[in-house]
Amino acid sequence: MAKVRTRFAPSPTGRMHVGNLRTALYTYLIAKHEGGDFILRIEDTDQERFVDEALGIIYRTLEKTGLIHDEGPDKDGGVGPYVQSERCQSGLYMEYAKQLVEKGEAYYCFCDKERLETLKQTVAGKEISVYDKHCLHLSKEEVEANLAAGKPFVIRANMPTEGTTTFHDEIYGDITAPNEELDDMILIKSDGYPTYNFANVVDDHLMGITHVVRGNEYLSSAPKYTRLYAAFGWEEPKYIHCPLITNEEHQKLSKRSGHSSYEDLIEQGFLTEAVVNFVALLGWSPSDNQEIFSLEELVEHFDFHHISKSPAVFDMVKLRWMNGEYLKAMDEEAFYEMALPYIKEVVTKDVDLKKIAKMVKTRIEVLPDIKEHIDFFEAVPEYDASMYTHKKMKTNAETSLEVLKDILPRLQAQDDYSNDALYQLLCDYVAEKGVKNGYVMWPIRTAVSGKQMTPGGATELMEILGKEESIARIEAAIEKLS
Repeated sequence: MAKVRTRFAPSPTGRMHVGNLRTALYTYLIAKHEGGDFILRIEDTDQERFVDEALGIIYRTLEKTGLIHDEGPDKDGGVGPYVQSERCQSGLYMEYAKQLVEKGEAYYCFCDKERLETLKQTVAGKEISVYDKHCLHLSKEEVEANLAAGKPFVIRANMPTEGTTTFHDEIYGDITAPNEELDDMILIKSDGYPTYNFANVVDDHLMGITHVVRGNEYLSSAPKYTRLYAAFGWEEPKYIHCPLITNEEHQKLSKRSGHSSYEDLIEQGFLTEAVVNFVALLGWSPSDNQEIFSLEELVEHFDFHHISKSPAVFDMVKLRWMNGEYLKAMDEEAFYEMALPYIKEVVTKDVDLKKIAKMVKTRIEVLPDIKEHIDFFEAVPEYDASMYTHKKMKTNAETSLEVLKDILPRLQAQDDYSNDALYQLLCDYVAEKGVKNGYVMWPIRTAVSGKQMTPGGATELMEILGKEESIARIEAAIEKLS
């Protein structure tokens, strides 16, 4: 069996869309699962859409996600160049197009814009242009005279008009298209550059690509590729068309959603490992119900036959949950480093930020969540006295005031403000009064935080706040309730 060789061939047009990242990931996993090669090829022939910094984005994203290529513009594996515009300079594509012209599988077309305009027709409300093979009938002498006169031209594929073309996709099976629907597509444009469709086929063949992964929006173009492979007499690679990725409303995931690219998600506080794990499951499911995978585990488990045909929904709730799982599993020190900028945005007081980080680690799903959990360390927010009422704890404003007044002198007399010592102090008080824990803890926690939900219990918060601040907050609460 030939060595598996896959390629990721992005166009440098901006940030890396989640769909592109998934293509890169699946392409990488298919190669690595079989011990094959993963190749990076840059398709930059669409000069109008080319974005300068996009090349850097591609390299950075692949490096950060761990999708390290075996061959590419920076790692020659003997089938380069790996940048399409550089391949164009050698006249490579023109050479292959001329081979097809000689075989009668392609032809020169000299039709001007005005003539092409007349071929437009409306089908099912859509304006389409179907070329009528006008230039196919030019004699060899006419073609040579036009070329000698420097007349602008394109080279078109000579597609059959009768019968059908069938291609095989690993996910969708055999798909057959009537040949009358195949337009004589342009292979070489008037600027001498190849079209995307033509360059793709030539490059995949010359680079020995065995598996081609792409979005299912390319299914309709696949018969054209099949015809080109047949025209050259080349073996076709295996096709793996992936399902569409939609938003929660089942519309195509667009840039307007605000989370359609890898960079968007990183900026929103998601971890790279969680994004890669989540993207792997957008259209692929393992044979068991495992959901958390490292990249190494994905390489081991990935079987492209388990890719689904139905659209994959980008479920933000699931991504947030998954990210939270990754944060929980993180090393304390590494988490602290990542959390620190977010903590410092809201806490300027001289308190133990490491303890704050440890406290929020299991409570958040994305890093920016940290801020709303800890803003009270800076100052108690405005809150309503009704917060002291908790039916389950049997507390209300009156009972809370009583507890706070009663406990204040004990807290004032206490010097050790470690969590353990404070917890012992309050437990002794609870036992003495014969009440439930929450009856005492709830009012104190509310007094020191002014919040319904906090990342830690009363004594954990007081340990971080320290004696002076804790007492000041409890005194303020007594005043509020009085």
